[in-house]
Amino acid sequence: MAVYRRLRSAEYQRRVDRDERRVRVFGTRAVLEALADRRVPVERLLVARTAKGTAVEEVLAAAAARGLRADRVAAEKVHRASGSPHHDQGVLAEVVAEGVEPLDAWLARHPAPAPVALLLLDGVTNPANVGMVVRSAAGAGLDGTVLPRAGSPDGGPLAVGASAGGALRAPLLRCATATAAVDALAAADVTAVGLRADDAPSLFDGDLPPRAAYVLGNEAEGLSAAVAERVHAWRSIPLAGGVESLNVAATAAVVAFEASRRRGGGTVGTT
Repeated sequence: MAVYRRLRSAEYQRRVDRDERRVRVFGTRAVLEALADRRVPVERLLVARTAKGTAVEEVLAAAAARGLRADRVAAEKVHRASGSPHHDQGVLAEVVAEGVEPLDAWLARHPAPAPVALLLLDGVTNPANVGMVVRSAAGAGLDGTVLPRAGSPDGGPLAVGASAGGALRAPLLRCATATAAVDALAAADVTAVGLRADDAPSLFDGDLPPRAAYVLGNEAEGLSAAVAERVHAWRSIPLAGGVESLNVAATAAVVAFEASRRRGGGTVGTT
């Protein structure tokens, strides 16, 4: 009986782990990227009955080439699954992204004093923005993006737009909340660096911590109070021409490439 319980527990954990890695990518470009990479398991493909055009035909052809069936459904079903009706173009795929893993497991494999550069999202709920942030982190060669389950664009599986390639190849590190993430990072000697638009020191001046997680809030409210209290250092991006702020995706791109430049570039960590 004890052996059975252990086996049942192990099977349950495997299902949980697989569910954690399940990602919804939407938009014709993102779905085509996922279908083109045969290493990526595609579990489901939804195409709105109203979706038409050359790009949609390319999606259907790519699915057929992989022996996958496209479920033609009402557009509303695709919109609900993506959480981004203005960006999904009526096309969504549910895939298994092997780069998704728990933050604590990733930190255990990357102990101090090894350099670390991560992005951490706090309350960023727009799936298209999440996709662009992940793409920037991947393109700049950062080690990954921390996506808390609370406050993320979840409707079950994580939903991201803008880039299947970025979402599926880059490490996506999950945890319960942004507050829990900052605490876990601090315990692993990773400095939480908050971005804000006021009188904080410039991102481009002075040293940056060798082990850092750059914390980005949403455009409306910035960082949550609980996360802001735990931030160890603050930086800002100087803006000209009366511009008050950048949106979170643009901020992430600036931060990611500056962090990468400081450590001499590199590639996304996959170990």
